[in-house]
Amino acid sequence: MIGDGDRARGHERQSDPWIVTAAIVLTVLGLLNLVSIGLTSYAIRHAVVAAIGIVLMFAVSRMRVGNLRRFGWATLVVSVVMLVAVSFVGVAVKGAQRWLDFGVFTVQPSEVAKLGLVLVLASILAGGYTFGRLVATVSITGVVVALVALQPDLSSAVMLAAAAVLMLILARVPLLPLLPLFALGIAALPFAGLFLRPYQLERIQEFTSNHADTSGSGWASLQADIAVGSGGLWGLARDPMYGLRAEFLPESQHDLAFASVVYGWGLFAGLAVVAASLVITWRAALAARRARTKEGALVAAGIGGMFGIHAALSVAASLSLLPQHGMPIPLFSYGGTVALVGFVSIGLVLAVRRDGVARPLWAESSKRRRVPRGLTAGSLAVTAALVVMSVSAWHLQTDRGPELRALSDAQMTRCIRLPAERGQILDRNGVPLATNVAEYTISVVTGMFPENDAGSRAELANLLGVSPDALEKTLGERDEGEMQGVVGRVPPEQARQIIDANIPGVLVVPSGKRHYPYGATLASVLGYVGVADEQDMERWPQLALGSRVGRAGLEMQYDALLRGTDGKQCIYVDPAGNPLGPGERVDPVPGHDLRLHLDIGLQNLATDALAQAVRSSGGDLGAAVVMDARTGAVMALASVPGYDNNVYGPPVDAAALAAQTEGPGPGRMVNNAYQTAAPPGSTFKIVVGSANAEDQVLDPEQVIETGASYTYGGHTFANWKPLGPNNLMQAIQWSDNVYFYKLAELLGPDRIATAADQLGVGRRSGIDLPGEAEGFLGTPKSVADTGGTWYPGSTLLMGIGQGAVTATPLQVARWTSGIATGAVVTPQLAAAYGTGEGAPIPTGEPQRLPFADKLDPVRAGMRASAAAGTGAQLATLPVPAGAKTGTAEDPSAPGNGLDAWFTAVAPFDSPEVVVTAMVRGGGSGSDASGPVVKALLERYLAGRPAPAPAPTPAPAPEPGR
Repeated sequence: MIGDGDRARGHERQSDPWIVTAAIVLTVLGLLNLVSIGLTSYAIRHAVVAAIGIVLMFAVSRMRVGNLRRFGWATLVVSVVMLVAVSFVGVAVKGAQRWLDFGVFTVQPSEVAKLGLVLVLASILAGGYTFGRLVATVSITGVVVALVALQPDLSSAVMLAAAAVLMLILARVPLLPLLPLFALGIAALPFAGLFLRPYQLERIQEFTSNHADTSGSGWASLQADIAVGSGGLWGLARDPMYGLRAEFLPESQHDLAFASVVYGWGLFAGLAVVAASLVITWRAALAARRARTKEGALVAAGIGGMFGIHAALSVAASLSLLPQHGMPIPLFSYGGTVALVGFVSIGLVLAVRRDGVARPLWAESSKRRRVPRGLTAGSLAVTAALVVMSVSAWHLQTDRGPELRALSDAQMTRCIRLPAERGQILDRNGVPLATNVAEYTISVVTGMFPENDAGSRAELANLLGVSPDALEKTLGERDEGEMQGVVGRVPPEQARQIIDANIPGVLVVPSGKRHYPYGATLASVLGYVGVADEQDMERWPQLALGSRVGRAGLEMQYDALLRGTDGKQCIYVDPAGNPLGPGERVDPVPGHDLRLHLDIGLQNLATDALAQAVRSSGGDLGAAVVMDARTGAVMALASVPGYDNNVYGPPVDAAALAAQTEGPGPGRMVNNAYQTAAPPGSTFKIVVGSANAEDQVLDPEQVIETGASYTYGGHTFANWKPLGPNNLMQAIQWSDNVYFYKLAELLGPDRIATAADQLGVGRRSGIDLPGEAEGFLGTPKSVADTGGTWYPGSTLLMGIGQGAVTATPLQVARWTSGIATGAVVTPQLAAAYGTGEGAPIPTGEPQRLPFADKLDPVRAGMRASAAAGTGAQLATLPVPAGAKTGTAEDPSAPGNGLDAWFTAVAPFDSPEVVVTAMVRGGGSGSDASGPVVKALLERYLAGRPAPAPAPTPAPAPEPGR
């Protein structure tokens, strides 16, 4: 009974359900892959071939092991004959002639040759090692490899050579005689390039290069990474767009079938392929151990080794661990010859196993000599390699999965930008200062607009107001491959009609052209809009190519608010870029409106008054600032000469731009109020007086002799006219140079610079505009650092705002209000954004001066100047004012080289507004700039809310109540 049980168990083990199941699993997974990528006809052919292969597998499994030799030689001879025939009548693909076409089917002889070579070498080497058998092995292998290499089919040639090496190792051929062969093979590697086609060389170069061209030879590797990385655990085959995604993966049915099945059915499907391949490898190794003859053992081991090597190399290529080599996974990858040879090979393994299990009494006596060398080690090596590669695939998904999924989405779409409507810029009262031209661009999308439909063409032509022939001509003028073509520009009413018509593939977008109603009056404040350049793309990486952004002024400063968010109309495309149909649409989000503190009435008045002052005084440029002394809100920022920002479009009117930027005279493109620094002259005297308030070196009440000049260090420094003895208040009132020469001498440059720095001299004010000038505040150290010399008289000149001091009109306005209020403000133009009242943009918190409580003598001087001094023209204002005038020597000024300054604050007892004006080359500050400041103060004060009436006192109670 025991013997019967043993025989029963032996009978059950003659077949191997594990290896058969693994073969069927690979076939089914291959069919699943073909169906999911849309190759249904290929799947049907593969299924038919698999069915034939399964029949052949079971037929061959009944073969007697004694017939292996004849079967092997027959297979090899037939394959060699076909290889020779391929050279004459073979089918060529990519320059390689590898297939024989028999009409109904094609055959790849090199795949047949792999099996034939394994069988023949097994029969030769089974008799043990002799030099003759080694020579025969090398000779037969050399002939077959040479025929395959001449096709050229490098990957198959390498596999044939590898099969020979594998068989020599398995057959226990001594390693010493193999060393010369290995050395010869290594030496021949450089000559392998002679047999490579250009595309094969590109693959190798791409793999070894760190800078692979993903649009060229690196395309397949990139697509394989995308497929494996974005497939996830369960794949994307259920995604409605998977068929299109799969089109981007080349050779998805053959070379990169592993990447394709992971793409469609997830990492678990890929692991099933790996597991099935390993089952075949290990079960073949087990069959080799149970083989009755050495020849049978070598056949089973060789077939298992070839299966494992094929699987490892193919998976490695799908993971970009090896260059693309065209190596399929038998039974899984599409290919009739590969599938049939694979099933026949498994049938041979089953035959060897059956023979070993069914006929144990006829086994050879020496089991050690039967078991191929390195059988277990080789199987473990293949297993380790496939396990490591499986882990690598998992890491690719976890590390780069989202990135690669995004690439998968991006490569199958082309998106047309739908520009957002840019927000308006409004003054404090809601008056539009920057608007969008009421014009819309009409374009048609290639592949979406029914160009061949006469009705659609006629309808669109009618809406555009053109003839159908004219529209057809416009459509025909598009460049090849262009995704959209502009067919017209229309006003808003017409654009609305086209939108309502809902014609497929017709886009209506704003033209993006900007309109500035006040032109040169505000150009240097508002700036302009243009097409984004490289610097803009670096500043805002999310910008799309062709986006329009603010290029100067407030348009640039608040571009992120004004620009809005562009939308997009995406179109699905095939790998060649041909449009297939509409994809995702995202509507644009309009930009926010920007409301300013600026008052266009004040701005217009300031510009006109400045222009008149420049013309009448012989100056060349001017600037004026009107600012809230309490908050820094800028109500006017005028500059002359100006430029018309409407010429920037976009598109730019090149001729008009050249006309206003070329020629003599000062630059028109800057705003002189905050971008032009000049000597501030006597307006700086109130800063020097403030320095004395902080570090009192001279009693403000002390009256000192002044006169017409002051001699110091052998040099005479003049007064603007002879003046009598003055204290600080009087010296400010009459702008006494000699008083401030002496005060500066007593203070020294460092004390003056410390107070000046706290008042914002020599540094940007922080106004919300780009490109602000810093001005300059020199000290002996800073001048020396720039290679200059601080002379003894430099301190005296500093005392009257000359020499090492320059400032912008905005900086002068800032220190004027700072001295008047005791706190320095940050100028700001923007008040709010959004519709209606909008969301406020708060101004900066005023910075209180450390010496604010000590400034009364300086303020008294400013008040006296406006009441009955150099700024006395302000005495007629309805409220008290404080002022300081300045006439500064400026080498860059035209005419007599004198800049005219005037700065004032009102009402002086409770400062609300500061107004500063400068005319370069204008001469006397009171004469040229004074009228500008007075006109602006009058305009401001006239528009102020009337003060609330005093409350009426309550009636006295009656006696007795």
